[in-house]
Amino acid sequence: MTRPEERAITVERLAGLVLLADLGRVGLAHLGVPRSGALDLPAHRLANRLVGNDEAAATLECLGGGLRLRVGAATTVAVTGAQVPVTVDGRPRDWGDAVAVPRGGVVELGRAVVGLRAYLAVAGGVAVEPVLGSRSSDLLSGLGPPRVEEGDELPVGERPGAPRPVGVAVPPRAGDPLELVVGPREDWFDEAALETLGRAAYVVSSASNRVGLRLEGPALGWARSRELPSEGMVLGAVQVPPGGQPVVFLADHPTTGGYPVVGVLDPASVARCAQLAPGDEVRFRLTRP
Repeated sequence: MTRPEERAITVERLAGLVLLADLGRVGLAHLGVPRSGALDLPAHRLANRLVGNDEAAATLECLGGGLRLRVGAATTVAVTGAQVPVTVDGRPRDWGDAVAVPRGGVVELGRAVVGLRAYLAVAGGVAVEPVLGSRSSDLLSGLGPPRVEEGDELPVGERPGAPRPVGVAVPPRAGDPLELVVGPREDWFDEAALETLGRAAYVVSSASNRVGLRLEGPALGWARSRELPSEGMVLGAVQVPPGGQPVVFLADHPTTGGYPVVGVLDPASVARCAQLAPGDEVRFRLTRP
């Protein structure tokens, strides 16, 4: 058995935002704590299963790709989510599969060619100390570990058993509409708003982040002029500020909001939002509860 310090991974280079992510801090919204955690949960879970980890183990969420790290001990890694070129010691390896890495080996992720956020799991998981039950970085509240920086040495847990058989990883798809269940504040919008939302195309704004996917397109009009008291927000809620541009609330969203929610995305659509880049086109398919 290798010692903990021998299992650490060293970050040698990164090109963009890299965060630690797990399943997040579930059930603490009454304390004002967002879920946070992996934005693309299916991709995070799959990466862990490929290397034999529990799905709750911490992975590295890499925005746009562009990451190089060195492993301390022989291990297994897997990369899912955004489709990125993967190499080990300079040799191309499979994206979406378990990849053996020798002691001292260098794993490199190139820039994303499909999607936006890649997830790298290492056998044993990244084993920083949890905060409120999670190892996720929360950029809005500042909970959890800080963003990963060049030169960081990240502890790795004990290697689990042999990887289990899993399904085939599928690269993110673009173009399918996001599934939105209308409500709970439908009555706050004018008659044309829902028709517009179900028909028009919106574009992902460069102001988007882990808090919210900000969209630009035809404005959605309010039917009321008074303010709405703050109320609880759920993951995937689509809130519409006075300017009429929808905002999809993601993993680091606040727990309350003061503008009406026109609808809520289903979990699969929320995961797809994690892979949308500025300039991507978005459409909604509306259903009712």
